[in-house]
Amino acid sequence: MTELTISQYFKEVGNRLPEEADRVLRALIDEGKMNKEELSLTAKVKRAVLDHVVMQLFALGLVEVTSEGKSKICSLTKLGEDYLELMKPAI
Repeated sequence: MTELTISQYFKEVGNRLPEEADRVLRALIDEGKMNKEELSLTAKVKRAVLDHVVMQLFALGLVEVTSEGKSKICSLTKLGEDYLELMKPAI
C-alpha cells in the first residue's frame, strides 16, 4: 500500500472531481457562503448537478452545508481553502 502526502492526495481528488466542482469552490472562495440557488447562479452550474457536486465536496470535507430556515447554506471549510491553495497552478 502506497502512502500519499496531503498534496498528492489533493491532486488525486482533483483528478476525480467533475469540472463543475472547481467552479463551485472558486465561487465560494470569491463570494463567501451562499445558498444553493445563489451558488448555482454564481458558479454557473445547473441546480441538479450542483446538488451532486456539493454532496461530493461535503463528503471530502471541503464544503460545509448548514440549514438556515428552509435554505441550505454552503461554505468553504479550512480544508477546502487549503485544497484550493495547493491546487493553484504554478506561475
